[in-house]
Amino acid sequence: MKETTVKDLVSEDFRTAAIFEKHSIDFCCHGNVALEDACAKSGITLDVVQKEIDLLPPLVIRDGENYQGWELDALADEIVRTHHRYVRDSIPVISAHLEKVVHKHGEHHPEVHQIQGWFLEVAEEMIRHMAKEEMVLFPYIKSMAQNNRNGTAQEKPHFGTIANPIRMMEAEHVNAGSKTESIRLASGGYTPPADACATFRVTYEELKQFEVDLHKHVHLENNILFPKAIQLEQQLIIR
Repeated sequence: MKETTVKDLVSEDFRTAAIFEKHSIDFCCHGNVALEDACAKSGITLDVVQKEIDLLPPLVIRDGENYQGWELDALADEIVRTHHRYVRDSIPVISAHLEKVVHKHGEHHPEVHQIQGWFLEVAEEMIRHMAKEEMVLFPYIKSMAQNNRNGTAQEKPHFGTIANPIRMMEAEHVNAGSKTESIRLASGGYTPPADACATFRVTYEELKQFEVDLHKHVHLENNILFPKAIQLEQQLIIR
């Protein structure tokens, strides 16, 4: 297993994502590395992670959980319905809470100013990013899935090949992941200080959940949706 990539382990069993999260192992933006190398980078021994994975009970996949087997149009809709909606709903809530934390605690905890700045940058970038996916990339993926089922050829898109917008989306994923990682490090792993008020504590928990959701969101796109879409286009496209 040590030579198996992190992203493949998560694709096979998403419960491993929680283990990787705990040990700060990136399984989405930088998941295309061997587990052994990922462990070394995060300063954790392979044996520790391997034992935790081995302790997972046998995987029982309920209907709807095996994303690898989903039709691409259904998976794109699921990403929008679950993850894009979460991002849009959570941004104004977290932003408002961060403003209160900065106002009340910024003098004694200057790191919250930087955390607020990073989050606002991520929020703005994610809103633009999701709009591009929903208006350009996902409609094309959905049309390919439908044409594949109908046995219809796929017209060549105006962007040349789907690999072009996917490359852009993946670069933006890396940027968002880097900023959320910076937030996690600056917050001490989302650990509120001793003098933190209730809003402070809630905000750090919200930021933690935002990063967790981002990781799953990016995993579904980078490791499942995008590679399958590239493969499908190669089968369908009119040259």
